[in-house]
Amino acid sequence: MKDKVILLVEDNPRDEALTLRALKKSNIVNDVVVARDGVEALDYLFGTGAYDGREMTLMPQVVLLDLKLPKVDGLEVLRRMRADGRTKRLPVVVFTSSSEEEDMLSSYSLGANSYVRKPVEFEQFLEATKQLGLYWLILNEAPPIAI
Repeated sequence: MKDKVILLVEDNPRDEALTLRALKKSNIVNDVVVARDGVEALDYLFGTGAYDGREMTLMPQVVLLDLKLPKVDGLEVLRRMRADGRTKRLPVVVFTSSSEEEDMLSSYSLGANSYVRKPVEFEQFLEATKQLGLYWLILNEAPPIAI
């Protein structure tokens, strides 16, 4: 599914592996681009740095965004996404282990479409990821991408 990309922004190798495994186990076959810090996520989204020259008409169908990231944190990634016409309408699911109410409130204030706490238990993590994939990739109708 070349036109249905998921951008996973995750610095924890264990959570990255669990998310990829859960998506695969749920028969979600979309290409997954993994960014391991906020700078890499922004480079991918805006076609800069290591992603300079990438096809900018191919934008993620959904961004799974962790908050606690090196270099640039998830809230700043979200802030920059919402400030740019090319990415301001992209669906963003904050997928984090943070249970801080302030993180949730800030995420929604900055324009997150959803806030999901990562379950600790593997089976629950699997189910949460499956439900996210089914909703955001199949049921949700995203607005057209502004180029």
